[in-house]
Amino acid sequence: MTNSAATYELSGKRVFVAGHKGMVGSAIVRRLQAEGCDILTAGRQELDLIDQAAVRGWLADAKPDAVIIAAAKVGGILANDTYPADFLYDNLMIETNLIEASFRIGVEKLLFLGSSCIYPKLAEQPIAEEALLTGPLEPTNEWYAVAKIAGIKLCQAYRRQHGVDYISAMPTNLYGPGDNYNLETSHVIPALIRKAHSSKETGAPAMTIWGTGTPRREFLHADDCADALVHLMKYYSGDEHVNVGSGEDMTIEALARMVMEVVGYEGELEKDLSKPDGTPRKLMRADKLRSLGWSPRIGMREGLEDAYRWFVEHQGVAKM
Repeated sequence: MTNSAATYELSGKRVFVAGHKGMVGSAIVRRLQAEGCDILTAGRQELDLIDQAAVRGWLADAKPDAVIIAAAKVGGILANDTYPADFLYDNLMIETNLIEASFRIGVEKLLFLGSSCIYPKLAEQPIAEEALLTGPLEPTNEWYAVAKIAGIKLCQAYRRQHGVDYISAMPTNLYGPGDNYNLETSHVIPALIRKAHSSKETGAPAMTIWGTGTPRREFLHADDCADALVHLMKYYSGDEHVNVGSGEDMTIEALARMVMEVVGYEGELEKDLSKPDGTPRKLMRADKLRSLGWSPRIGMREGLEDAYRWFVEHQGVAKM
């Protein structure tokens, strides 16, 4: 079963977005505003997602018809390595509490959000959904990956045992408004934007990237991701998770040069060849999502311009 027999109409429904303050969650909230649904959110002060009794009580009172799980404890390699127990325990609890409590109150549709890090380190490129659990994970973030895999499997288990419409989606590398700009923990796009902006402000003659710049990576704007997730909520009902990506990749050097153009930094681009390159290529297959009638709308340059505009406007509050 890959497609639902009927569309799940969001109009008039109560939709709970867990993790609404994050980059993806806030994009989902923005996108849902066009669907005519009642959007439910709860901040950390109001609801501790790690507390099972609290989650059960809140959902029983709020009575959502649909739930989107965009909440997670996230961080880079250093954080995963330093706090492995927190990453595994917190993420397991967040997803299991929300999925189990949703079942208890009869939620009609649930979407669990994973990450492309669930795939084996040496998965064949581009990575198909079927690659899950076919090889060892990347050791640097296996705690987070194992928790996300458990979330996918829990959705599948509830589907099989109880016949409920719980689905999973795996986004690629995301960027956009609300991204993390802390150079120690940020991903490549916000790190490059911040570097280029700083180099422009200080009049530096050059900015530096790690390695050769030849590795290829795939990126998707958070608003495109949110649009894809709403599409899946409405039109997909299947056991298998769905990759959410652009289906295209680019070299880190090409990305860096495009960021420099967007920022208006006219210095040189230098490469620190003493630093590692990382995986040569990481691209997810997008065939399944395309077959469901969705494709991205935001081009790379347009997306970077949007991200940079947000960074400039929010420098004081951007996660630095």
